[in-house]
Amino acid sequence: MAGTVPGVNILLLSRCTGALAPFLADSTGGAAPLRLGYIDDAQAAFAEAPFVRAERDSVAKLGHEIVGITVRDLDPTEFERVLEGLDAVYVASGSTFALLEGLRVSGCDEPLVRFVRAGLPYVGSSAGSIIAGPDVTPASLMDDPADGPTLTDLAGLGLVEQTVVPHADGQLPPYPPELIRRTLDAYGPDYPLLPLADDQALVATGTGAKVIESPCTG
Repeated sequence: MAGTVPGVNILLLSRCTGALAPFLADSTGGAAPLRLGYIDDAQAAFAEAPFVRAERDSVAKLGHEIVGITVRDLDPTEFERVLEGLDAVYVASGSTFALLEGLRVSGCDEPLVRFVRAGLPYVGSSAGSIIAGPDVTPASLMDDPADGPTLTDLAGLGLVEQTVVPHADGQLPPYPPELIRRTLDAYGPDYPLLPLADDQALVATGTGAKVIESPCTG
């Protein structure tokens, strides 16, 4: 099972958000409403796609204050000031490589890792879950590496010890079972992978990590 680092509170979703509300309650002491940072760089190329609105709506319906963040538009100092005012951060789905590039070119990857390791709750969904691992190379068949043309290496944030393979049940049309099999076959021998079905999530704290149910909600 995936490991993590002391002090962290991490929830890595595949798609469904059923585990989100209890995780936020547990990791923040139950205070509400929260200020929830919503990092959207993975969705830059999909602004009009239905899944973008559906994901944001699924988070917004929890009733927390959503603080929209595009890290490409910030420098590390500005991003730190934003993080200081948040109760948790949500890193949305979309293109893994666009997301990683946004964090790298802005220099915002370092403060994000530092704040999460200091205890800021981190929620990732799909791409946001993949980048939490040690390396995003295994996403190369599911997403297009050309979405991050300036990336010189594909190291992830290193918050957990395995790279999540989301949508591993093959139920989402862009990620059919054959694509999941090819991903696991191609990268499984060389990378530590954690396949997650759409109704599963990885929850990781300083004491360990485990796969939990995360059902889809209406």
